Formats: sequence, structure tokens, C-alpha cells
Amino acid sequence: MSTIARAHATDAAPKGTARLLSGGPQEWLPPLLLWLITAVLIVAHQGTVLTLAFPVLAILTGLWLYFKSPARYIGFMWWLWFLSPEVRRLADWSKGSFTPTSLIQVAPLAVTMISALSLLRYYKLLAQRRGLPVLLVLMGLAYAFMVGVMSSGPLAATYDLANWLYPILIGFHIMAHTRQYPQYRDTIVNTFIWGMLVMGGYGLIQFFIMPQWDALWMLGSQMNSQGDPVPMGVRVFSTMNSSGPFAFAMMGAMVFVMAATHRVRWIAAAFGFFSFALSLVRSTWGGWVIALLIQLVKSNNKVRLRIVASAVLLAGLCVPLLAVGPVAERMQARLSTIVNLNDDQSYAARNEFYATFAKTAFTDVAGEGMGATGTSTKLSNDGGQLGQYGNFDSGVMNIPFVLGWPGTLLYMSGIVWLLMRAVLASFKLRDDKFVSACLSLSLATFAMLVFTNSLVGTGGLLLFMSVFSILSAVHHDKMNRRRTQFLHGGTD
Repeated sequence: MSTIARAHATDAAPKGTARLLSGGPQEWLPPLLLWLITAVLIVAHQGTVLTLAFPVLAILTGLWLYFKSPARYIGFMWWLWFLSPEVRRLADWSKGSFTPTSLIQVAPLAVTMISALSLLRYYKLLAQRRGLPVLLVLMGLAYAFMVGVMSSGPLAATYDLANWLYPILIGFHIMAHTRQYPQYRDTIVNTFIWGMLVMGGYGLIQFFIMPQWDALWMLGSQMNSQGDPVPMGVRVFSTMNSSGPFAFAMMGAMVFVMAATHRVRWIAAAFGFFSFALSLVRSTWGGWVIALLIQLVKSNNKVRLRIVASAVLLAGLCVPLLAVGPVAERMQARLSTIVNLNDDQSYAARNEFYATFAKTAFTDVAGEGMGATGTSTKLSNDGGQLGQYGNFDSGVMNIPFVLGWPGTLLYMSGIVWLLMRAVLASFKLRDDKFVSACLSLSLATFAMLVFTNSLVGTGGLLLFMSVFSILSAVHHDKMNRRRTQFLHGGTD
């Protein structure tokens, strides 16, 4: 019996959780009520009520799912990141005016931060071998937070800390519930396949029609980088805040297609691929190619054939549509910048940024701390405007500039350790298509650090979710083998 006890001791899942994951009304009814109330308030043009009610109801739903169905909580969290920006735009439209800040924006971040409860409940995991990389990451972030409080102020530092912290918290939450790995795997795949169908389909509507609420938001927020708020003039961002996070989400979804068995997956993939292309985000185009190449290398011949056939099918469905009329013009203009870098203003600006700022980023030993870059800089001044480093286009330099040498050493040591463990663990489950998808997605996301800080935001969620899913898969497999050995030993 000691073998079983030790196997149970290595898992932090609370007792009775499996019983609560039976797929009853307690799992799907609260989220359904949230989206139903949201739809009713939008139709009734109660934008002010929706702005106040949505984050409260979302947080209550997130707390309910966290305790009642930890795996479904992850799916609900992703749906909030997918859809909350569109809810905010619809709320503004129903009120008849654009609002610079909206409480609806708080909902996905607040619900994601609920996963911090797992860190408090299962903190003993940090002392185990599988938790040590997480401890290093947290120590690096703690150092940068203390520096940021002194240099940028507590408000900006706290907001920035949340953006760096929540991806690793989600990963830790998955690790803390290793026993429920099959439920987490199914929830993640389901969420991304259906999310791709919804967001990909809406992305096409946005490109060809341009709904009034999206146009209102683009004009009010002055999102010039997203194109023009007219049909066939926008870089598709679908239901999300901008084309960058949307492209990350679509990249993840198209990688998970290979692990899915849904009948609707090819329709979803076609919509997703088309909208992904129209987002015109070249870094995620490259990330997706890297992910596919890794999957080809890691897979057996049968799966390789499936990947190639899938790519040919998607190309056959989408390339003819992307090669016609105004769509073709936009795609050709964007693709030409990849071939002819001399005419690419974005590439030139990034090169200049690297050349002029690299010395500052890599020689700032103490670091500027949390709140020094990104949208958090709005909270460090009275005007609410982006600070000097509000637009920071390189993850490679953002990390040392914010974390300093001590924080970077701790943070990156933990990240590299996690990635190495994930790579080695993936060889133990060669036939698990979900593990293969997670490995390719995590490595591709990490490679994109050259273009953006892909360890935070949507990219960070994809990376840490994928890495810890791999580690959970291996740990779950190990527990099953121990249980099988015990049972066989008991019958001898």
C-alpha cells in the first residue's frame, strides 16, 4: 500500500475532485448564465449595466469553476481572453460612446489571477524537484517587483507584475492537478478548436463587413497599427484587443488541430487559417511554421503524413481565396516585406532599436523593474499616457531591461530548465499527439522572443500551459504505471 500512498503524495489534487468532474450542470451552467446575461444586456442596450456586471459575474463564475471543476476553469479563463474585448466594444456601442478604460477589461486578468490560490494551497510543490523551476521564476519576478515599486511606483509595478505572473500561475495550477491531466487535455483542445471556429469566423466578418462597434473602438482607441476601420482595410483582430494576441491564439489553435478529433476541426481550421493570414502578423506566421517543423521532426511517419495532408488541405481551401482581389493585394504587400527587407519599415525600425538600445538593456545591472515598459507605464504618470518605453518591440531586451541581471538569471534559469525538462519528457510519450503539439507550441513561442516578449500575455499563457501540460502528462503516466504495477503485484 505504501507505493500507492507515495503516488498520491506526489499529486496535489484535492480529494473528491474526480467526482466533481463528471460534466454535470455545476460545470456548464454558471458560464452559460454569464454569457446569456451578457447577450441579454447587449440586446437591451444596457452597456453601463454590462460594464459593471460582467467583471463581477465573471469573477464569481471563475471562483466557482476553480473549486468545482479546476480543468473547466482553464477553459473558461481562455474564453474570457478570447471574448471579453468584444464584450467591451459591444458595451461601448450600446452606450453610444467610446470609453478609454472599461472594467470589462479587468475580467480576464482577474479570473486568471484566481489561479494564485493554487500557489497558496499547494506551495509545498515548490520544494519538490518539479516545482524548483517555478520557484526560480517567482524569485526573479519578486526581485523586479521590488525594484519597480521604487522606480515606477506601486501601482504600475503591481499591474506589470500581474502580466508577468499570471502565465506561470496557470502553469503551476495545471501541475498541481496532475491527476486530472486527461480532463485538462480535453478541455484545452476543445476550447481552442471551438475558439478557432468562433474567432476565425468572426474575423472574416470583421474583415469583409467591419461591424460598427469594432469601427467605434478602432477610432476611439486610435489603433492606427490595425489598419483602417473599413471593410477590407483592417488587420484582423477578431474578438480580441489587437491582431498580435489574436494571431497568437490562432497559432495555438492551429497547432492543437493535430491533437483534435472533432469533426468540425477542418471547418474551424479553414476559418482560423484565413483570419490568421489576414491578421498580417509575420512573427506568428513564422512561429506557426516553426511549430509545424518541430511536429514533423517529432512525429512518426503516420502523423507526418497527416500533418502534410492537413497543410495541403488548408492551402487548397484558403490560398485561392487569399489570391483574389483586395485580399490578394494586402497579402502580397505583406509577404513582399519578408522577401525584400530593405523596404520593410518595421524591420528597419526594429534593427535601429536593437542597435541603439542593446547597450542600455544589457548593461543595466540592477534593471528598471516592473512598470518600466508596456501599458503599465500609463500608471506611472499623471496623464495616463504611455511612458518612454510604452512600445517595446523585443522580448530579448525587455527581459534584462526590466528584470536586471539578478532577476534575468533567476527567471531565465527557471524557463530554460522547464523547457529542457519538457523536451526530455516528450520523448517518453512519443505517441501522445497532445504532448507533441504542446512541445512544438512552447518551443515556437520561446523562439519568438526576438520579436516580442512572448513570455507574457497570450504568448506566455500558451508557453507555460503547454510546458506544464507535458510535465503533467509524463507525471500522470508515471502514476498510472505505478498503480498498474501495484495491482499486478497484489494479484500474484
